[in-house]
Amino acid sequence: MTLPLTPPVASPFDLGGRTALVTGARSGIGAAIAVGLAAAGADLVLHGHHDNLDETAASVRALGRKASTVLADLASPEAAATLGTEFTDVDILVNNAGIIARGRSLEMPLSRWREVMAVNLDSVFAMTQVIGGGMVRRGAGKVITVASLLSFQGGLNVSAYAASKHAVAGLTKALANEWAGHNVQVNAIAPGYIETDNTAALRADPVREPQIRQRVPAGRWGTPADIAGAAVFLASAAADYVNGHVLVVDGGWLGR
Repeated sequence: MTLPLTPPVASPFDLGGRTALVTGARSGIGAAIAVGLAAAGADLVLHGHHDNLDETAASVRALGRKASTVLADLASPEAAATLGTEFTDVDILVNNAGIIARGRSLEMPLSRWREVMAVNLDSVFAMTQVIGGGMVRRGAGKVITVASLLSFQGGLNVSAYAASKHAVAGLTKALANEWAGHNVQVNAIAPGYIETDNTAALRADPVREPQIRQRVPAGRWGTPADIAGAAVFLASAAADYVNGHVLVVDGGWLGR
């Protein structure tokens, strides 16, 4: 006998009553995720490196949600940890901020390598450790980190970035293993080739741009809005049994 399904009281994607902190929320993927979470009902704390978050904040408020802004230089893991102590009560943490350094590995200054690692990995850990601690104590929370296709591949002339994003995937799985029993889900999103500031050089390259686009089965570069829905899913009750997963949103690139 088939048992009847009990309809949910509300949409499993409803984020009403929750607060999300999104790093790197000024533009691109971070801004799109922030607006997507707001559209699902969440209030937002928007992080930026500089005081230029007005447009994203206005978009969040236009959806009827609260938006506050904070500044911190995530090249300093200590600054990331300090920022985290101010928001240990947030329900959703989105680690989006990241930088990329392009150049041959033989010519990569160690100082530049360390800068990429500091922003993309060390500060992610420092902030997640503090905010995740609050989630563990409360017995609920969602952590989402923006990884990359280069969490799986090596890329060309982006050794520091690829290493940092491989590490993000590993960190996601490690924290998920530790915190799953506390009802804290830790996952990542791996965007494909998206139209952002980080890919401006590739999109302007007359050789690489068509090579990339033609390899994507969808036949186009992704947009930041293509990532927002994945973030809403992972932030919501619909993903309560999803943990330690790196969700690829790439137009079919890895399946090619």
